[in-house]
Amino acid sequence: MESMPAPESAVTVGVDTHLDTHVAAVIDQAGRLLGTQAFPASTRGYVALVTWAEHFGAVERIGVEGTGTYGAGLARFVHAYGLQVVEVNRPDRSTRRRQGKSDPIDAQAAARATLAGVAATTPKTREGQVEMIRVLRVARRGALKARVAAAEQLHGVLYSAPEELRQPLLGLKTKTLVELCAAMRPGSLTSTTAATKTTLRTLARRWQQLQAELDQLDTQLQMLVAAAAPTLVALPGVAVDSAGQLLVTAGDNPQRLRSEAAFAHLCGVSPIPASSGRTDRHRLNRGGDRRANNALWRIALVRMHCHPPTRAYGERRTKQGLSKPDILRCLIGGLSRSRLVGRAVASR
Repeated sequence: MESMPAPESAVTVGVDTHLDTHVAAVIDQAGRLLGTQAFPASTRGYVALVTWAEHFGAVERIGVEGTGTYGAGLARFVHAYGLQVVEVNRPDRSTRRRQGKSDPIDAQAAARATLAGVAATTPKTREGQVEMIRVLRVARRGALKARVAAAEQLHGVLYSAPEELRQPLLGLKTKTLVELCAAMRPGSLTSTTAATKTTLRTLARRWQQLQAELDQLDTQLQMLVAAAAPTLVALPGVAVDSAGQLLVTAGDNPQRLRSEAAFAHLCGVSPIPASSGRTDRHRLNRGGDRRANNALWRIALVRMHCHPPTRAYGERRTKQGLSKPDILRCLIGGLSRSRLVGRAVASR
């Protein structure tokens, strides 16, 4: 039977989220479990979850797993309701080996991580222009991968095609090859040549359709990114794609990032201490948002080739004995910790 403390006592809630149901656990300030309950993953379920949790006392914080996926709707609802939401990572493997794995156990772990302050990250709100940019980038990334796959299939079919088809088309650029194949007239399917022509035409037209989708998405993204962060896209070396990724990484509520160093850590460009005994050193950060890390790398690489101050910096550091990868790491770290993130945040 669930114990019911005095209404004025503060409680902490942890939620293990899934596609159809969310499992919540409530603990008091001493970490004692007060109750667990499953709720539907719907607006009605969110209302029932918060109402149930408030029966145990004043809800101090709600820790939610998967605020970017299954828990996004719950996080938005709780934020609009006026309660504090924190993002909780799933328990590590050692904890799961000791305690086992179930939805109530994961919900309790989320509540205890929230109470202890281990989980203290404010989730993205996902309600503004940056969320619009994020979902359009998802569509663009899928279309780009599909276009690459269509081009690879087109070339693969061509290499094994009958000689009368293959020979005139070998060595052509992809765009020219697509135009020629899209205009083919295979006729009735009575031979391997006709079947190959049909396949080439299908793949070529698929490539053209995907290219049209990409052109439309690029136009929309350029408009949104320029409106969301005009000072960011005006910086040397920052294209729309890189700017869009950095905006998505920061989120619609960039104030959740406490400092520029926090943004650098989020992008995986901050050095990680790896000292022991008399050895004092740092290692590369292999974590963080790797897409944001790649965006910073592209910005630094473009600046090394086209931005005179950056080229002068690279030449000076080369004379000091640094290799090109080391110089790039210095540039990426400086970009994330200095003007870049500050302007990206201030422009919104």
